[in-house]
Amino acid sequence: MSILVIEDDIAVGSLLLEFLQPEGFSVEVVQDGVTGLERSLSGEHRIVILDVKLPGLNGFEVLHRIRAESDIPILMLTVYSKDEQRIRGLELGADDYLPKPFNPRELLARIHNILRRSQQSPSALKQTDRLQVGDILLDLGSHRAYRSGENIQLTAAEFSLLEILLSRAGHVVPREELVHHVQGRQNNPYDRSIDVHISHLRKKLSCHPDGSERIKSVRGVGHFYSLPADNLAD
Repeated sequence: MSILVIEDDIAVGSLLLEFLQPEGFSVEVVQDGVTGLERSLSGEHRIVILDVKLPGLNGFEVLHRIRAESDIPILMLTVYSKDEQRIRGLELGADDYLPKPFNPRELLARIHNILRRSQQSPSALKQTDRLQVGDILLDLGSHRAYRSGENIQLTAAEFSLLEILLSRAGHVVPREELVHHVQGRQNNPYDRSIDVHISHLRKKLSCHPDGSERIKSVRGVGHFYSLPADNLAD
């Protein structure tokens, strides 16, 4: 299980190397954005840990360029305390983020959660390889999503979110359950990560053919995938 760490702080890079290797991971550490981008697209790693402040290309630019070509899971490390900076990473396609300084055990938990999302399906769906609602099809085996036969590039978090929403299409999924399923942690009312993933997913899916929204929100409760008009007619 190979992890790519893109981190210019030698001490942090060494810490991650020393902590993750005994946990069974093969770890490669690079210290600049240009090399990090190249190695991210090599196909040799399962997940990328990406720092924001990097020489050459900053972490946001590296993330943007990776997402133009790859859906490899990405966990961002940031020293920024403001929500705007963390949200920017999520909007660009990061699967999760962890502020510095961080607890290595929490980092490990985040890594396992991201990898689980990218590999597994909800238990209720394990007996089938596909999940389809209207013109949206999820291939659970290849972890790919399609709209009317056209591939939609989703991050692991977005795929996991769409998967649980489609599995309960027409029914509200409580926010707490979405956060636990997608991010592997309890809901924090001050954490807007799930809202960013919902917004990003809406943009990627666009509307139903009849112009109605696919993902709707119930204030203070959660979100649901609205059934297409033809399904409602049935």
